[in-house]
Amino acid sequence: MDFSNVLTDTYTLILLIVLAVAFVFLMLYYGLVNMRVGMYKNKKIPKPSEISDADLPSVSVVITAHNETEYLKENLVYLLEQDYPDFEVVVVDYTSNDDTQFVLRVCSENYPQLKPITFSKDVNMFSGKKYPLSIGIRSAKNDIILLTEPDCLPKSFNWIRNMMTGYMNGADIVMGYSGVKQGPGLLNNLIQYDNLTATASCFGMLIMGNPYTATGHNLSYRRDFFFNKGAFINHYNEPEGADDMFVNQNATKQNTAMVLEPDAFVMCEPRATYEMWQLQRKARYSTKKYYSCKDKTILSLPYFAVTLFYAAVVLLLVAGTFPWEIVAGVVAIKLLWQIIAFSRLSKRFDVKGVAIWSPLYELYFLFANTILYVTTLLHKKRKWK
Repeated sequence: MDFSNVLTDTYTLILLIVLAVAFVFLMLYYGLVNMRVGMYKNKKIPKPSEISDADLPSVSVVITAHNETEYLKENLVYLLEQDYPDFEVVVVDYTSNDDTQFVLRVCSENYPQLKPITFSKDVNMFSGKKYPLSIGIRSAKNDIILLTEPDCLPKSFNWIRNMMTGYMNGADIVMGYSGVKQGPGLLNNLIQYDNLTATASCFGMLIMGNPYTATGHNLSYRRDFFFNKGAFINHYNEPEGADDMFVNQNATKQNTAMVLEPDAFVMCEPRATYEMWQLQRKARYSTKKYYSCKDKTILSLPYFAVTLFYAAVVLLLVAGTFPWEIVAGVVAIKLLWQIIAFSRLSKRFDVKGVAIWSPLYELYFLFANTILYVTTLLHKKRKWK
């Protein structure tokens, strides 16, 4: 192998520098985010068995629903049957025209801890679910609010108990993992990969001291903290981001905790079609334009690094001015470490069959997320549901 021309060939030297920088960044990212979240243990949070019932706070689980009869039939009982000493479940039924009211009425007869709130007319001056969610939180009797969605099912009857361990060190916000039920097919694999990478980014940034987002599928905060921080007033005009934007604006390293125990997981229904999934993703991405410049930069760096890495690889191979065996070796090391790190992340959240294909999915989402982010800038605001 002849390396004598590298120092005199500016084009090749620049490409090698770009390749090296992108390679080092991605190796660190896979390790510090995917691998670290996959292996993370928070020793500061006690185990549920170490906390007596007398020390557990009273909890209000708050759900907003609009034509969610089928999900409520399947999942509401699992919330109402939670093994927890003092809790209520507040369900805000907002202008449903299906059998939601009937389901809530039947459940109320058997579970006194269920508190339904029904809106028969749309009095929401804003788009989105922030108004009905605010009403649910304001109507809750307890200071600890635990949020989830009608299509989400706790993985355990100890879900509330496990999530509350996050408050034992004085946190104001507690984040939990929300997974997607696994199924056959490429679409489900793409959804699983997308959810895992979003989870790794969310929790990885929190571990590094920069909590920037969360999902309302499994999120808790103190009621007083919520209203003291202005609730959703600062972003009522944005229909999406009831959970995302509130956390982005108010979460800090000091006031935020996460619980990654399996019994604290909730599992959500995957979108049935690619189009429905894209609408969900577009809603999630629509709030990122409100992030700080720092958060936008941090989130874009992995995609930028992947782009530079593969661009440098292709250009070096096309130019033929550097031994292709070394370039191929660098690519092989990158792919192997990526699969190992993603395998550890997948094992943590019990997601099977995705890690081995993670390099291909990474390339797909490199293009898909770029297109999605651009289209959300032009996307018109839509009513909730």
